[in-house]
Amino acid sequence: MAEPSTGRATGAALAPDAAARLVAHHTSAAARAVPGHSLLSVLHAIQDDAGYIPDSVIAPLAQAMNLSRAEVHGVITYYHHFRTSPPAAVTVQLCRAESCRAMGSEALARHAETRTGHRFDACRHGDDHRAAPPAAPLAGHPAVELQSAYCLGLCSTSPAMMVNGKPYARVTPEKLDTVLAAAIGDAQRGAC
Repeated sequence: MAEPSTGRATGAALAPDAAARLVAHHTSAAARAVPGHSLLSVLHAIQDDAGYIPDSVIAPLAQAMNLSRAEVHGVITYYHHFRTSPPAAVTVQLCRAESCRAMGSEALARHAETRTGHRFDACRHGDDHRAAPPAAPLAGHPAVELQSAYCLGLCSTSPAMMVNGKPYARVTPEKLDTVLAAAIGDAQRGAC
């Protein structure tokens, strides 16, 4: 079965017919792969495909899995891995686990928020992610999302971050600024 078109590249909302195709594809694929497939596996597959869980998939997914819309919505909002808004073009994950904290990740987090005008972890469920008024050239850039991570596996080279899935070690405020500016530039040129 061909992969359904999701509109992920544009970040556009999913039309009801596209949502229905996405749900049908993933519920049937999950049923073939794992008898008694779970809602979690289907939600992960939809998010992997679309980049987030669009509201338009909740009703057809509930119907396909013989669940109420409230049950599906409850699972989506309970687990922090699921998001209900499209991801930003630039996603910064800063490790805030013990090793990175000991090496200054909390100061880096404050620096990132000041530089971008965004708050950490505000985008997961469609919250307004803007923080204080812009204070720097990168401030308030709509293509940036800041996420807390708890261990990126780079403890020996703390503090660590990932930008669009690429790891960076021994991060300083200057390195964060350089990497972030390059990622924003790439996003603006469509290189992401």
